[in-house]
Amino acid sequence: MVSIDGKTDLESDEEIPFSSSAATSKVEALDLEMIHLRSRGDLANSCVSRHMWIRVPRSIYIVLFKAKINMLLPFGPLAILLHYITGKHGWVFFFSLVGIVPLAERLGYATEQLAFYTGPTVGGLLHATFGNATEMIISIYALKNGMIRVVQQSLLGSILSNMLLVLGCAFFTGGIIHYQKIQVFNKSAALVNSGLLLMAVMGLMFPAVLHFTHSEIHFGKSELSLSRFSSCVMLVAYASYLFVQLRSHRNLYNSIEEEGVGGEDESDEEEAPEITQWEAIGWLAVLIVWVSVLSGYLVDAIQGASDSFNMPVAFISVILLPIVGNAAEHASAIMFAMKDKLDITLGGAIGSSTQISMFVIPFCVVIGWIMGQPMDLNFQLFETATLFITVLVVAFMLQEGTSNYFKGLMLILCYLIVAASFFVHVDPSEDGN
Repeated sequence: MVSIDGKTDLESDEEIPFSSSAATSKVEALDLEMIHLRSRGDLANSCVSRHMWIRVPRSIYIVLFKAKINMLLPFGPLAILLHYITGKHGWVFFFSLVGIVPLAERLGYATEQLAFYTGPTVGGLLHATFGNATEMIISIYALKNGMIRVVQQSLLGSILSNMLLVLGCAFFTGGIIHYQKIQVFNKSAALVNSGLLLMAVMGLMFPAVLHFTHSEIHFGKSELSLSRFSSCVMLVAYASYLFVQLRSHRNLYNSIEEEGVGGEDESDEEEAPEITQWEAIGWLAVLIVWVSVLSGYLVDAIQGASDSFNMPVAFISVILLPIVGNAAEHASAIMFAMKDKLDITLGGAIGSSTQISMFVIPFCVVIGWIMGQPMDLNFQLFETATLFITVLVVAFMLQEGTSNYFKGLMLILCYLIVAASFFVHVDPSEDGN
């Protein structure tokens, strides 16, 4: 018993130094673990910073240097230099116009990259919105300077360019590439857009008819009041259209590829975004700021360019400015038509025209109301008649839900007729009538 107790006493005596050494070893282990955690955190931070240093130059290369159209980017700073050195409005206008082309195309590219993260429906809406950012910025600058006719004609030209030139080139190239195949698109979505365009024509037509029939209660004031009321109604209609498209009846606007899910999913999976979501948002902000700067110089040089080039302001506003502003829609519409994705093409071309007519034009009327500028929906008789005939022609082209190169050629030829008409058209306000 004594031996057993003695053994137990020895064991108990030996446990004290053993427990203290275990405690110190645990403390040392905790210290080592904390050191490892700190080193891991430092390593993670260094990896993140190294990743940022890699991503930023790569993103700059992809957005600013990879595309061949970026060779035109130096024309923007050159236009600003010419404005302060020479003061020749013709050259300032030309270089500003050329400098905005790659910016508009890069806006479309950044929007397409963002669409990878938002989905096709929201992506199509973003593409139409930022595709029209150039026109909106130019219009706000012109409106601020009191150039109401330039605003009206440039927005009208954007609608005509999207519906005739952009859609025509897309149908033509797609029909040539897929010569043995009938290209199809979602007819219901196209018809809804056609109905909205006809509603926009109605909103533009009544102020013009009221003005030219001299049937206003208060001459000049009734026309402006009707325009502001109609603009608010059109904004409500466009907001309802967005709700229907994005929430309540989303299935009506599914593309043909989404409805017939099959082997095309594999080809879609090959496409992946080249930049991250936040990089796309950051580039959109940078590009919009740069477009805003160039638009100011462009608008200031319009009248001088008209005198220098002996070219009507109406032709510059309706034809030249929209072609530059629609560079993003033009390039992407043709590209998607060549890939046999006409629903995306229509979303960029017809959807953009719908957004300009139902949102941008009424928005400019409201902004002019706030600024104290008498911006109205009276686009004069010649412009209103041109828009009405264009909407009818395009609506007839879209009613079958199919396209081919001949339809595209007809739309392009119609646009040439419109361009020639505005080249010989003189704005009545210039004559003082």
